Amino acid sequence: MLTIERALVDRIVAHARADHPDEACGVVAGPIGSDRPARYVPMTNAERSPTFYRFDSLEQLKVWREMDDRDEEPVVIYHSHTSTEAYPSRTDISYASEPNAHYVLVSTREADETEFRSYRIVDGEVTEEEVTVVESYA
Repeated sequence: MLTIERALVDRIVAHARADHPDEACGVVAGPIGSDRPARYVPMTNAERSPTFYRFDSLEQLKVWREMDDRDEEPVVIYHSHTSTEAYPSRTDISYASEPNAHYVLVSTREADETEFRSYRIVDGEVTEEEVTVVESYA
């Protein structure tokens, strides 16, 4: 199960809406082993595409080094789908390389409705998980 603060959900959704019609992407880092998303890190979709996303390799290297320096890991890896449901595509599954991460997908296909779903993706197997949105972790 993913437990995440409402403010982080709002920022992820706002990023997805702002980048629409292109897919948005980013991470939410947290202390290693905590399973607690804490630090929102929007990233650039190097593909600038409505159907595909890829982290810019230099930006990803910088962000992952920063997480290492701060004893963090990617707790949430997110991206948006602009015209399909919030479910991982074959490409999304093949690129999932962080077995401890929650893979969040946001669908922006409807202007007045947002689909926000989370998955674990390990060895090509996709498992949807419950999302609990809290006001704070306190």
